[in-house]
Formats: sequence, C-alpha cells, structure tokens
Amino acid sequence: MPTRPGTSMSFSVTQTVPGPGSARVRPAMAPARAFDFLYDPVHTLSSERDHAKAAGRARLGYAQLRNVPIFKTMFSSLIHYPGYNPRFKGKDPMPPFIDRRWRGRAQQRLEALQQLTVFQPSLQIPQIVYEDPEVTGRNRYKYFERPYIPFSQSFPLNVIYAMAKTDPYVHSSSISARQQYPISRTVGTQTDYRDGEAQTDPYSPEYIVPQGSIPELLTLATLTWGRGLPAGLAEVEMIERAREKRIWESTLPPLNDASQVVKRRKMMDDMERKEWAFREQEIEKLQELRLEILKKLLKQREEKQNEVDVSRLDAHWFNRQKAKEERVKRIRHEHVKAIRRLVARGKNVEGKLERQDVIKDYSDFASQPYGPLSRIGYFPDNHSERFVVKSYFLNTYEGLLELEASLPDSTTQLQTKVPQPKVMTTKDGFIKRSARLEMELSQVHQVLLAKKNKIQEPKKPLRFLQKVPKPVPRPPTPMLETPSTREEEIEMAVIFLQKLIRGRAIQNMMFEGKEKRLELIRELRTTHALQEDRQLLKKAEKQVTLALQRQRDLHEHKLSQIENHLAWIEGRALVNMFDFLSKELVRLQEERRIHAFTMLGERQRRIREAEESGRRQVEERRRREEDEIFKQVVKVHQSTVDSYLEDIILNSMENTAEEQAREEIQKVAVEINDIAYEMESRRTYLQSEEIVAELVYSFLIPEVEKISVKEKGQNEPILRAVVPFWLAEGVLPPP
Repeated sequence: MPTRPGTSMSFSVTQTVPGPGSARVRPAMAPARAFDFLYDPVHTLSSERDHAKAAGRARLGYAQLRNVPIFKTMFSSLIHYPGYNPRFKGKDPMPPFIDRRWRGRAQQRLEALQQLTVFQPSLQIPQIVYEDPEVTGRNRYKYFERPYIPFSQSFPLNVIYAMAKTDPYVHSSSISARQQYPISRTVGTQTDYRDGEAQTDPYSPEYIVPQGSIPELLTLATLTWGRGLPAGLAEVEMIERAREKRIWESTLPPLNDASQVVKRRKMMDDMERKEWAFREQEIEKLQELRLEILKKLLKQREEKQNEVDVSRLDAHWFNRQKAKEERVKRIRHEHVKAIRRLVARGKNVEGKLERQDVIKDYSDFASQPYGPLSRIGYFPDNHSERFVVKSYFLNTYEGLLELEASLPDSTTQLQTKVPQPKVMTTKDGFIKRSARLEMELSQVHQVLLAKKNKIQEPKKPLRFLQKVPKPVPRPPTPMLETPSTREEEIEMAVIFLQKLIRGRAIQNMMFEGKEKRLELIRELRTTHALQEDRQLLKKAEKQVTLALQRQRDLHEHKLSQIENHLAWIEGRALVNMFDFLSKELVRLQEERRIHAFTMLGERQRRIREAEESGRRQVEERRRREEDEIFKQVVKVHQSTVDSYLEDIILNSMENTAEEQAREEIQKVAVEINDIAYEMESRRTYLQSEEIVAELVYSFLIPEVEKISVKEKGQNEPILRAVVPFWLAEGVLPPP
C-alpha cells in the first residue's frame, strides 16, 4: 500500500525466537494520526474552526524548535540581552498539491442532493470522479514496498529474519548442519487507509489494436467508471446513434467523385438537420427537467416559508394569549384585593382600632394561626406534589374496578340505623344530673341571647312637650234582631256548608302537602319501619332501587360511550373533510401557480426557439456567404495560377523567339556582311552614288511623310469645327 507524506506511521516488528517458550509481543499502534483531517474521508469535523484547530495541532506537532542566534548579542549571557531566539522550524511535511480546505461544504451539498433525490428520483447526482491511480503504469512503485534484504543493515539481537533459500542440489548433510531460520516473519503496520477505501474502480487492462483494424469497442474508450459506466439508457442511446452515424458515413459517396458532390452535400445537410432536431429535443428535455426542479424548489421554499409563517403566527398568538392571561390574572387579583378591602372596611365602618384577641384566634380553626394566608407571606403548600399519591388503583379505570371489587359490601352498600331518642331519665324515673345541667345551660343561653338581641326602647320624651291625642270613640254596640225559625234554619245550613267547604279545602291542602313531601314520607317510612314485613318490603324495594340505579348508570355510561364514539367519528370526519378541503385549496393554488410558471416557461421557450431559429438562419446565411467567398477565393487562385502559367509560357516563348531571332539575325548579318564586303570589293563609283541616293531617299522620304501625317492629324479637329460653319455660311472651304 502507498504511504502518504506527512502521516504519522508507526511500525512494530514482532520479535520471535524459535524454540519453546517463545513469546509474541503485540504491535504498538499509534493512537491517532496528525493529518487524518486532510486525507481520511471518514474523519469528520463539525466546522471550519475545528478544521483550523486540527491544522494548527498538526503543524505544531511536526514543527521543530530551534535556537536562532542574534548576531549583535551572540555571546551575551544576560537575561535582557539574549544571545538567541527560539523559533519553530518551518517544516511542512504535506506536499503543496494536497487540498487543505475544509470539505464540509461540499459534503453538505452532496448530502442535500442525496436527500432531494428521495423526493425527486429524476434528479441526477454528479458522480464523484476519482483520478486514475495508474497502478500498472507510472505509479506502480507507490503500491509496492522496497524488498527487505537480510543482513543489509544492523538488526536487534533477538530478531531473526528469513534467510535465502539454499540450492536444492546441495547435499542434505550440509543443510542439516546449518542453523535453521524461520521461513516467515510477522510485521504489524499501521496504514494510511481504512477498510472503506479498499474498494477501487474496476480494472481496465491494457490492449493492443492490430494494424488496419478499428474495433467498435474503442468508441467507448471515453466512458469511465462513474462517468458513463455502468451504461444506462442514455449511454445505450448514444451507442446506437454512433452506430447509425457510422453506417451513414459508410454510405456517403467518396470525395474524389465529382459527380456525387451534390448528393454528398445533400446527405450531409439532411444529417445536420437531424442532429439539430435531436439537439433541440435534448434542450427541451433539459429545460423540462430544470423547470420541474425549479417547481419543486419553489414548492419547498413556499412550504418552508409557510411553516415559518405558521410558527411565527403561533409564537405571536402564544405571546398574545400569555399576555392576555397575565392581564386577566392581574385584573382578578386587583378585583379580589378591592373586594377584600371593601369587606374589611365594612367590618369596621367607624374606623376603631381593635386589639388582637388571641383566645378568639385560637378558638376559631379558620383563623391565621391554623390556616395562614399565602398573601401574608406564608406558603404551607410548597412542594406539595411530593405528597401526591400516584397509584394504579386511583389513576386508571381498571384499577378502580379492581379496588371496588376488593372492598367489602359494607362500604358500597349503605345501611341506615333508626336513631334512638336520647335517654334523659334514670331507671327510677328521675332526671339525670347531666340532663339537668344541660337544661340549665340552655336556659342561660336563651336568656343571654334574649338580652343580647333585646332591642332597647327609645327614651320617652318629656310629657309636656308631647301632645296627648284623644282616644277614638268606640262605635255603638250592634243589636241583633231576633230571627225567625226559617232564617235560623237557613243560617245553620249556610254554616254547615261553610264547614264542609273549609274541611274539603283543608283536606286538599293536606293532600297537596303530602304529595309535595311524599319523598320525605317514604324516607321516614324506610328509616322508621318497625314491623318485619314492612322492613322486608323496604329491603326489597331498596334492592330494586339499587338495581335500577345500577342499570341507569350502566345505560348512561353506554350512552356516554356511544356519544363519545359518535363525537369522535364526527370529529374525524370533519377533520378529514376540512383537511381535504384545505389541501384541495392549496393544491388548486399550487396548480394555478404552476400553470402560470408553465406559461412563463412556454413563453420563454418560444422566445428561445425564435432566437435559436434566428441564430440558425444567420449561421446558414453565413455558411452560404463563406461558401461563396471560398468559391471566389478558389476562382481567384485558379485565375492567378492560370495567368501565372500563361505569363511564364509567354515569357519563355518570347525568350526562345528572341534567342532564335538573334541567332538568325547574326547569321543573316554575317551573310550580309560577307555579301557587302564582296560588293564593296566589286563596286564602282556609280554604284556607290546609287546606294547613297537610295539611303538618302529611304531616310528622308519616311521622315517627311511622318511630319505631313502629324500635321494633318493636328489640323483635322480644326477643320471638323470650321467646315460646318462654312457650309452654313455658304462659303466653300479652301482646298
């Protein structure tokens, strides 16, 4: 395994001695490594501050303290002029290409994307791309340790290493005579890697391509593990498209065939249109995927915002409710204090000071000594929850039933006894002393109450200041006339009738009173029944009444349970209905919002399509212009080459003709010279004169003709301008 620089490694060799009694020492491992926070992917730090602390500890752990001399005071031994300064040696064991930044941000983003893929499976997490370790290439030496050569260096006395194998052809006696060494040795190491890093990418062996062959598999050489491998649906579609393109390329006409150039260009244009259409489809898919991601992110943001708003509203409502309760509590407290003051003022209207009566306080069990008030400062119920009885039999319904079943019948079924009158006399018929004392105390109490409650009569004013009214005179005494016999009979009949009516009225009043107090009468009969049959009858009635009461309680309990169940069902139905309605409302709002986003996305897509089509038209126009420019450039180049070749040919022809003409002229000149010399040698005087005349003629006559032609050319424009004027005047031009 390779070792990284800057890691705290600890090695321990198990020291073994062959023979009996050899002991094996456990390897000593280092408790921690200094740079785990950089190269260990399992090592986790909570924040950048902890990362900085770990980096500082690692740096200080590897820093060496050395004394740097001060040249001015190098040989000083004084305290205030030290000869050297201790400094840390700037030794950094970590190479500069290792990233020392905190990896928490990237890890948090990766975890957030992984959580997002749970709710959005279409989201693709970018794969972590690891560099090729090149185990079989240039980094092969990093994955192998240096072979240990025995006896190449000093070793401990109690450590024995494996020796080299002997020659198998040597005689066995010589081998047995030598000392036998152990074949293997045990080495304990502490590596830089953990078990989580043991899994590597699949191994790709090297390959050799035969000359002249192009395997189809080489088209996938760009795909690596985590970036296209293992192949998915998109990679399979890409491979199929590559195959179709290779098949299409094989069907293209060759470039050297000029008659198939138009066909080849048409096929290439069609393929380019197909590729543009496929690219547009991919762009649309990417836009749809981004739109979905945007919708989900917006939805999540709105949900989080709603949660935050709800939490804020709840906190605001809770604070308002708390303030309201405190305000109500304070108002009630002030109300109680005001009422208490009014009651205290009502007790002492005149405002007299009263002395504290200790006997009265201790005789009244509701006074301060027995029940002090907490508002005075005494709190007798502090930590009263420690004395609260928490029992299974009191806190649960099943426990109450079990407790009720364990109680005796005397506690659940009440039995009333007939109260017996208090005996006030003895057996001999005399009143008891306690009864006599009680009667005397009651009489004294009545007298005291009468005196206490006696209303004092106001004092009579003086008699001389009061007017004495005259008594009202008594009316005269009526005198009854003596009635006749018939009148007496009628009067007696009327009196009898009045008695009957009054008796019936009294009877009705008694019946009404009886009906009103029928329950009391029955209760008295139940408690004061003396006969056995009546008692048995009352007991039977009591049992029937208890049974009816139990039945009624059970019926009421069942009705309450049914009502509770109905209320629970109704509440659940209402809750589900309201929840469904609220969700439908939210869904409708979200649907409208998504529809609006869709419309905006569609509009944006159309705008982008228009822009893309415009860019495509511009590119096609530019391509046509470039083709035309290329054609013109090629044409110019061709014409330039043609003109260049023509010039070369013409120049060569002129040079050749000139050379040939010179040669011929030289030949003619030689011949003419020979003829001239010969004629000179044979010429006479007349012939010489004739030759001179011909030369003069051939020289002067052409010059004269040239001058005349030149003058004629100069006078011709003047004549053309003047002749029409002469013709208009009727004048003949001069000859």
